[in-house]
Amino acid sequence: MRDLALMEKEVLELLQRHANDAYAKDELAPLIAKTSLKMGHLYSDLGLASREVMGKVMMKNFTSLAKIKPDDVRWKKYLYDCIGKTAPACATCNDITNCFFCTLAS
Repeated sequence: MRDLALMEKEVLELLQRHANDAYAKDELAPLIAKTSLKMGHLYSDLGLASREVMGKVMMKNFTSLAKIKPDDVRWKKYLYDCIGKTAPACATCNDITNCFFCTLAS
């Protein structure tokens, strides 16, 4: 449980460093960090319709982070790659073979 709290804190700090404004820093970053611990895909756990919508939300609110994210890496994996960790959901993900550059897939 302590590891999850640490991962949430690290994702939060990453997002807050890249936040475009106070809303992104104080409202969206905590929501995304907490939601990133859930077992589903990040966009759907956030209630977004698609990965494309997720990308638009991130570009609008965390532009500097979104600009350096590789196109072929999904957001949850990217956030956890940035903090040097593996997302909790990755070990049990049914979509692992479709997640580019996933070290758990091999």
